[in-house]
Amino acid sequence: MSTMIKMVRSFAAVAAVAIATPVFAAGNAPHIEREQWSFSGPFGFYDRGQLQRGFKVYREVCASCHGLKQVSFRNLAEDGGPSFTEDQAKQIASEYTVIDGPNDDGDMYERPGILADKFPSPFPNEQAARASNGGAYPPDFSLLAKARAAHRGFPWFVFDAFTQYQEQGPDYIYALLTSYPEENPACLGEDFTGNYNPAFLGGSVTAEACAHEHLTGGPIGMAAPLSDELVEYTDGTPMTVDQYAHDVAAFMMWAAEPHLEERKKIGFRVMIFLIVFAGMLYFTKKKLWRNVEH
Repeated sequence: MSTMIKMVRSFAAVAAVAIATPVFAAGNAPHIEREQWSFSGPFGFYDRGQLQRGFKVYREVCASCHGLKQVSFRNLAEDGGPSFTEDQAKQIASEYTVIDGPNDDGDMYERPGILADKFPSPFPNEQAARASNGGAYPPDFSLLAKARAAHRGFPWFVFDAFTQYQEQGPDYIYALLTSYPEENPACLGEDFTGNYNPAFLGGSVTAEACAHEHLTGGPIGMAAPLSDELVEYTDGTPMTVDQYAHDVAAFMMWAAEPHLEERKKIGFRVMIFLIVFAGMLYFTKKKLWRNVEH
């Protein structure tokens, strides 16, 4: 009995320390605010208008560097997505050039895209991508909203599991796109010619001169990609950096999890079934054992 009490006390002590101790990533971890998304929660759904606007931002701003190689053109017209018509998806596909082949002569050739094709990469290979971006390799957008996120660690992820909070990725993408300062911090020095972003998780500020300022984030190869009125919206939606960032982050979330709505619907039905099934088991047990003394 004493051994059990000691184990419980030890677990309680570890839990108390874990709760009281903040979780830090490498360097000074940036604080990522939670945003409001239509797809949040157990009944969340994608805003079709937002997905279409996000695709427009991706196509006109991001596609010159970032690929979308896991997404097919036909996905744009499927249920649960941007809800383009099939003709619209065909038109979008035809505006891309894909490499196919070999033909009868054994040569690869170019042709307009079709619905079955995936979005072509803007670069033929990683080396070409790095050469065009000063050594930086622009990540593919297909799964980025699920792969890049500011996770809070133990014990907070336990609460996130109960609240079904899983929007760390879009939150981070939005924060990254809207956190570029007008000027780099002076403590980085005049020799620093890159791009600083306080929300960037991929690096850290190591200059000793900046230690006292507690700078978060770090240098990033991508300059600020968005500016007000950069992409024209025809539905009356504000053409601001904040709106662009929300829209493209939502589109990237759909690209990473296109079956989110279907998954949540199935999950809700399963929960209802389990509740009803548990009730049936309980009343069946009561009936079978009603004449048995306990």
